[in-house]
Amino acid sequence: MTKSQNSKVASPLQLSQPLPIDQIIEGDASEVLKSLPDSSIDLIVTSPPYANNRKSPYIGVPVGQYVEWFLPIADQLHRVLKPDGSFILNIKERAIDWERQTYVIELILALKKRQWLWIEEYIWHKSNSYPGKWPNRFRDAWERCLHFAKNKGFRMYQDKVMIPRGKWANGRLTSLSEVDKVRDESRVGSGFSKNVSNWIGRDLVYPTNVLYNSTESSNKQHSAAFPIYLPKWFIRLFTEPGDVVLDPFIGSGTTARAAKTLGRHYVGIEISHAYCKLARKSLEDVPTPKTASNVNGHNPGLADSPHETVYEQYRYGG
Repeated sequence: MTKSQNSKVASPLQLSQPLPIDQIIEGDASEVLKSLPDSSIDLIVTSPPYANNRKSPYIGVPVGQYVEWFLPIADQLHRVLKPDGSFILNIKERAIDWERQTYVIELILALKKRQWLWIEEYIWHKSNSYPGKWPNRFRDAWERCLHFAKNKGFRMYQDKVMIPRGKWANGRLTSLSEVDKVRDESRVGSGFSKNVSNWIGRDLVYPTNVLYNSTESSNKQHSAAFPIYLPKWFIRLFTEPGDVVLDPFIGSGTTARAAKTLGRHYVGIEISHAYCKLARKSLEDVPTPKTASNVNGHNPGLADSPHETVYEQYRYGG
């Protein structure tokens, strides 16, 4: 596919194929989504406009109307998502007049009533959050990444996001006690137990639901771009090469770049003409993997940026 094809912008009224893969569509997500086919998307990863925040170039959504504004979009996302697909919503509630607002909690409950299953809440820990001082709280250092699905049988490839075991094991596993070699029940009756010997011979382990990564982004011209690591992690976890990833608020194109880098197709929607141009430009020089083996493997190459390397060598389970 040529650069010009990658950067093609389609009007929602001029779509020439059932699913406009590998395109950035300029328009309002609430309208453009109506033109996409049913059950055509494998994964949705997005960070919608924040409530009453960063109003330029976006129109701020009032806090009291946020759920009402998002639900029609969520209904369309539910329609276009495949039965075994997943939806990742990166969002964080604002603090106004000395207290946190509740619209994210209200949105979760409203989505559950619209046939969405709320599967998990991943926490994106921003290791270099912006400094600040408030009289009643400290600076924000995390955001929610909410995982929704249409059915319990959604696809999930947990082995694709495994991380190194950790240096703790180098000494710990060389001198196991008799207790370490059996399932040791918690002394306080909590029901938790462990068998330390199970770690022997394991180089990779499963991560937690806390993702450690900085806020740094290559898209300096976008006011709220998340780091490319974030969509790449979820793309690895919930899709295979050749699958289609949708971001209805694509912004500067981070999700599309992540999908293309990993050998997936993308569909991006963006209402801002300036950001559409920025997203198309950012996709021009993104190489497409030649084979699936170097798309999804765990061998050297899994960490595609210094920040991913930091995550995989830091805060792993032990």
